[in-house]
Amino acid sequence: MSQTSNVTLDVTGMTCAACSNRIEKRLNKMDRVNAQVNLTTEKANIEYDPNTYTVSDFVSNIQKLGYDVATDKTELDITGMTCAACSNRIEKVLNKASGVKQATVNLTTEQAMISYYPGQTDVDALIERIQNLGYDAQPKQTEEQQASRKEKELKHKRNKLIISSVLALPLLMTMFVHLFNMNLPDLLMNPWFQLVLATPIQFIIGWQFYVGAYKNIRNGGANMDVLVVLGTSAAYFFSIYEMIKWLIGTPSIPHLYFETSAVLITLILFGKYLEARAKSQTTNALSELLNLQAKEARIITENGTEQMVPLNQVNVDDILLIKPGEKIPVDGQIIKGETAVDESMLTGESMPVDKKVDDNVIGSTMNSNGVITIKATNVGKDTALSNIIKVVEEAQSSKAPIQRLADIISGYFVPIVIGIAILTFLIWITLVHPGQFEDALVAMISVLVIACPCALGLATPTSIMVGTGRAAENGILFKGGEYVERTHQVDTIVFDKTGTLTHGKPEVTHFQGKKETLALVASAESNSEHPLATAIVQYANEQNVTQIDVEDYKTLPGHGIQAFIDGRYLLVGNRKLMQDNNIDITDYRQKMENMEANGHTVMLIAYDGELQGMVAVADTVKASAKEAVQQLTNMDIHTVMLTGDNQRTAQAIASEVGIDQVIAGVLPEDKAQHIAQLQDKGHKVAMVGDGINDAPALVKADIGIAMGTGTEVAIEAADITILGGDIHLVPKAIHASDQTIRNIKQNLFWAFGYNVAGIPIAAMGLLAPWIAGAAMALSSVSVVSNALRLKRMKL
Repeated sequence: MSQTSNVTLDVTGMTCAACSNRIEKRLNKMDRVNAQVNLTTEKANIEYDPNTYTVSDFVSNIQKLGYDVATDKTELDITGMTCAACSNRIEKVLNKASGVKQATVNLTTEQAMISYYPGQTDVDALIERIQNLGYDAQPKQTEEQQASRKEKELKHKRNKLIISSVLALPLLMTMFVHLFNMNLPDLLMNPWFQLVLATPIQFIIGWQFYVGAYKNIRNGGANMDVLVVLGTSAAYFFSIYEMIKWLIGTPSIPHLYFETSAVLITLILFGKYLEARAKSQTTNALSELLNLQAKEARIITENGTEQMVPLNQVNVDDILLIKPGEKIPVDGQIIKGETAVDESMLTGESMPVDKKVDDNVIGSTMNSNGVITIKATNVGKDTALSNIIKVVEEAQSSKAPIQRLADIISGYFVPIVIGIAILTFLIWITLVHPGQFEDALVAMISVLVIACPCALGLATPTSIMVGTGRAAENGILFKGGEYVERTHQVDTIVFDKTGTLTHGKPEVTHFQGKKETLALVASAESNSEHPLATAIVQYANEQNVTQIDVEDYKTLPGHGIQAFIDGRYLLVGNRKLMQDNNIDITDYRQKMENMEANGHTVMLIAYDGELQGMVAVADTVKASAKEAVQQLTNMDIHTVMLTGDNQRTAQAIASEVGIDQVIAGVLPEDKAQHIAQLQDKGHKVAMVGDGINDAPALVKADIGIAMGTGTEVAIEAADITILGGDIHLVPKAIHASDQTIRNIKQNLFWAFGYNVAGIPIAAMGLLAPWIAGAAMALSSVSVVSNALRLKRMKL
């Protein structure tokens, strides 16, 4: 090869030599590529011609074979962006960088989230690319550092605004001369006085616009700074031209526009300051989540003493003591004590949850009334709250598809506006007011200023930030902006039964017999680990039943159990067990059949050859399930139950909660197929589940919703996580999505409408430049303010 590059990719998903051979063969079929794939190290070493291929070409070929390539993620803080054109340009350059899988740049958060292939690029190289575009970047700072930096920036913006306002105010007064023919002191109308006031605004306070415009033009782009520089410079330098004519003796009074350039810059700075203040409020949800974290923990040392240490010094397996009224510092398991824990920050439920030995507790929840000792299981970035914060951050940094449309338009907007402004100037000077340079100039400046696409760039990300933050406060975690947009399109929701609609564990729903009979049954069932036996023993304990000694115990598979107690035989089981032992069940038959028809597992009890009673066990429905399904029905959403349970039990649960359709007896591997069948009929399907067996269906569905009480596999596969397992949050998630998308559409309507209406008005000369500047500045503030309404969104 005349020119070669080498790349090493970490390949995941290979299970045998056939896999590595297959990948190697596929890559070596590419022109002038020499590839070696090692199964042991899971690496693909590739030599290639960089003029022919990029790293993405190799990744794509590997993925087509069903394997994947490992990536790393980094987040960068970016400063210097002024509008959507800036963020679009940075994003475009980052996505073209070798080794970058995907990059998204968020104008509102001023952050870039980059997924890249290790070894092909590094963070320093990505930062250098951003700096070459004229912006500054650095690895993501802590929340405290970001808050401090933004506070300094806000103070700097405020100080510049104050100075600019003081200098511009006398110039603003000169406008009243033109508007109302007022008499003002001669000093205000003196060209030299106006020049002294306007120059520092134009070239000191407004220098940031020149720098931004230069950097963008140098890199082949155009942003808001270009429009501001063109408009204000035209007004300033035309005034200089008029002054020169006046100085060389032209008798006419000079027509100066120093006030136009100075007031424009001041108004734009005013808008940027208000915008920065409003944007800082959009991150409140994340800040509030961070503030939930405890700052320190009480560790029990090896010699038994208590010691308060900073939270970052707590390690896994440390023993911690938590007193009433204190926050639980990390995720852990109770090893001593009982208490009630306020988990409202996680679940939204106000009622404390009782906790005892062996129960798990979650970091940042509040210990209500008992002293407990816990063993730390997850600390630092591995705690539940840290994972929640990470999901919210990623969601706020991601882009919804609707935003990408606005980004594309913004990318072409500035060049088009410059073209319209030039055309406006030419039409005015040749057709409207032939030869009147000033009138043509004023119209052109108005077009340049009114058309700044700031509001367009802020319309979507601000709504996504506030909407996902508000949802997180209510226990709903969207993993990205695209899922916010997709969720409101759902017309069918498929529920798993066990652990989703129901609690996922059997409970005794009915017992008929004497207390002594319950004691016999509980004593025998305590020898079994079967879930039904566990439910009966727990029920007996709740009834304060005392167990007695069991002399002999035997499991009868498919029938029940047999035990020898007090010299007599106890039988607990189904009809067949009773019939085999010649026990008459006539008195219980009808009631037993009725309960079985409603999804209960019924066991008959016989002692010493006589029927003594029966016990019914069922997986009970969650209290919120019926109301949640009713809300979905009111929203015209079709509901389906998809379960591996039998038709009779599934139908009983579905009837109880009001679900429209039941698909029962489904094997785990077939669940995704049933989702696909619904999609083939044109439905937008959301799947709600909690188990490992639900993961394929969660991935296949248009939106996967995992219950936070479920398995990590299900949560990882889903697009939305419902914290705490409250199914009532499912319709709330759809409502949150609907409200957020509606807010985005309102923002885009006003942003587009503002530009579409403003440009022709300005071009017709009906809009003074300073009024155009005020309108442009306030349009961005109005968009952000509208997004902030989502903070009051009722779910």
